[in-house]
Amino acid sequence: MTAASIKAYHNIPFIDSKDGRALRILAEYLEPKSRFDHEHIDDTIVFMGSARILPRVQAEAALRTTEAEGKAGNALAAAQMALEMSAYYESARSLAMRLTHWSKALDSIEKRFVVCTGGGPGIMEAANRGASEAHGINVGLNISLPHEQFDNPYITRGLSVPFHYFFMRKFWFYYLAKAVIVFPGGYGTLDELFELLTLVQTHKMTKPMPIVLFGNEYWREVVNFDALVKHGMIEAADVALVHRTDSVDDAYNFVVSHLKQDAIGRPGPTM
Repeated sequence: MTAASIKAYHNIPFIDSKDGRALRILAEYLEPKSRFDHEHIDDTIVFMGSARILPRVQAEAALRTTEAEGKAGNALAAAQMALEMSAYYESARSLAMRLTHWSKALDSIEKRFVVCTGGGPGIMEAANRGASEAHGINVGLNISLPHEQFDNPYITRGLSVPFHYFFMRKFWFYYLAKAVIVFPGGYGTLDELFELLTLVQTHKMTKPMPIVLFGNEYWREVVNFDALVKHGMIEAADVALVHRTDSVDDAYNFVVSHLKQDAIGRPGPTM
């Protein structure tokens, strides 16, 4: 069969070409939508954070190996830091489990406040794992990258959604989200956080959006919100767009109270 006789939607070289880009973008809107509609997923609680943070057991094993091999200096410091940061993995896992137990009790048909992550390892795995351990469905919005990113094994079958375009992946994060919890992370996490804050600050996102920054010490070192106010780059009120905490209990209570107040009676995605 010649290229001229192939229907356009079967013409893979065309679909993969520059001229087919609009179709690829549209597909990354329509195909995830069909999955969410099929599973009756109305809205989500999004967990963001680093792919590099290890479970505590793995971090402890890595530190023991480093010490047993007699390594010191940067290698030992990195292993010790990995163990310290593993506390965030366990917190994300616990928080996702508790929120899933709570959300499952709301409606047996419509899936409300489903845990959603970027689908990879680290904090993403922790949240999917916690939701899975609570026997709840959960979503992973994955992205094709040259390293680090792969599907973690805890995502509900059929709800690991791969993306090529970062902006389409972020659309689905924000469009379905009714709350966002941000754990320590690098460039990708910061990109996602600041786009979300921009949408809220400029009222492009009109729905109530509780945002939790989990890890006071980390966020205090990494983002100096007070300096942004001091230099006139944001208003003092903009600092209150995020709720900062180190406590799973506090994060759980903050998110649930806001969802009860603003979202329980408003199923479905809104911007």
